[in-house]
Amino acid sequence: MNPQSPVSERRSNAWIGKALHLEGRVISDEDLTIDGEIEGSIEVAGHDLTIGPGASVKADLAAKTITISGSVTGNLQASETVDLQATGSVTGNIRAPRFAMAEGATVMGKVEAGNWPNSRMST
Repeated sequence: MNPQSPVSERRSNAWIGKALHLEGRVISDEDLTIDGEIEGSIEVAGHDLTIGPGASVKADLAAKTITISGSVTGNLQASETVDLQATGSVTGNIRAPRFAMAEGATVMGKVEAGNWPNSRMST
């Protein structure tokens, strides 16, 4: 790695590690991976959001795609896909054109999946 390279060339996306606990509004203009704890809201318009295994999120989520392997309490809205992995859980409502749920995952809330005529997603 060239030490004079811009930061954006040295990493593939933003990351909130396991040792971090954040409270408030998180907004990212690039893909975001969360492995820690967040309380508030998360907006990753036009990009991918990944909630890693062991992550604990109490927030409303908005992104292009949302992949969940950890625990989320809050409402999810994706402009493309929500992918709930086997270790993932959601307590809240999910809205996305496409929704995938692995065996072992849990959802407690309403799921709206599909294309809605004359509807706009706000991500």
